[in-house]
Parts: sequence; C-alpha cells; structure tokens
Amino acid sequence: LDDTFRFRCTMCGRCCRNRDDILLNPFDLFRLAKGLGVEPREVVERYCNTYIGDSSRFPIVRLNSVGVDKRCPFLKGNRCSVHYGKPTVCALFPLGRCVRYEPDNRTLSDKTEYILQPVACGDKKESHTVREWLEQSNIPVEDEFFVAWHSVLSALSMAIRAMEKVLKEMELMMVWNVIFTGVYLKYDTEQEFQPQFEANAKSVKELVQGVETLIKEKLQ
Repeated sequence: LDDTFRFRCTMCGRCCRNRDDILLNPFDLFRLAKGLGVEPREVVERYCNTYIGDSSRFPIVRLNSVGVDKRCPFLKGNRCSVHYGKPTVCALFPLGRCVRYEPDNRTLSDKTEYILQPVACGDKKESHTVREWLEQSNIPVEDEFFVAWHSVLSALSMAIRAMEKVLKEMELMMVWNVIFTGVYLKYDTEQEFQPQFEANAKSVKELVQGVETLIKEKLQ
C-alpha cells in the first residue's frame, strides 16, 4: 500500500479507447444504475454484453465498446460522463488488483495485491502511493466487497465446473441464469449495496448447493 508509482492523467482519453475488456462487478453495475436512475438490468441491456468466462465458467458482464475507435460508451469527448460511478477497474487505472489463490489449501488469500499496469498514456510528472491513489479514487483500502466478491466467484466457479461434467446444456443455462440474476441484478438502488449483495450471494450459494445435492443423489 505504501509503494510508490509515477503517473499523471492528462485527460487524453486514450485509456478509454480500443477497449473491449472493461468488466463490471455487481457493485459497478449498482453504482451505474443508481447514477443513471435506472435498474441494473437496464444498464446491462443498454450498455453491456454478457458471456460465460472461459476459465471461470461464471457469468461475466462487459461494457460494449462503440465506434470505430472501440471507445467506452460513457466517454464523451475525452471525459468520463459517469465519473461519479465509473467502473472500479477504471477508477484504479493505472493500477490493478487481485486476491491470490492458494492452491495448496484451495483458499483465497485475505490480502489484496496491487499491480502497476503498462501505461501508454498520461505522463510521469506525479508520484503517488497506492494508498493515496485508492483514497483519491474513493476506493476503500480495506474493501469488504472486493474480498467477498472473489470468494463468491471462487466458490461458484468450482461448483459450475463440476456441474458441467454431468448437466445438460439447458440445465446449465438455468444455473447460469440464476447466478447472473442473483449476483448482478437483484438490487434496490435506494438501499445499501453490501447487505443486499451478502443476502443475494447467500441465496445463490444455497441454490447451487441444492443442485449439487440433487446431482449427487442422481448419481448414487
């Protein structure tokens, strides 16, 4: 957190162009919906596409790029029109972050790690610590959602990969739809996000566990 890096945004808009890799987590979707005054489902329908991750086998929400320069749909001129609720990956830039998976005990680390991405825009006229960058981007140093989200991703991804070995395509589609609706869409933007996310994640996990139990009974 107290490592330093050099970067200054010059508002050139280059980091928002030639992008088809801006992924939204449930909190990103919630904040965009709240700021735009719509439901999360409408944000997905207007601005996003969804697919199943190649390795995670989990429903992924990605912003649609627009125009010949494949720019973010919220880029107006060279400015972000949703700066108040821009996706976390954008707010973090040029940093990235991850939670390390510990294969020996099949658990996630409780420590968030930060990565300085290759940067082809801006300049290096300012020095920042990671901690300062998080604070000015309104991202909590101890981000309760980020850790919880990766825990949910890890647990459900493992369950889905196991299900793919025995379920038919239509049955898998139903599982994916339940997960997608539960973790991404089922939110009231007038209420706090984190308690809703925890309740939704718990409900989805229980449903998935129920499917796993039925599969085991069927195979016995």
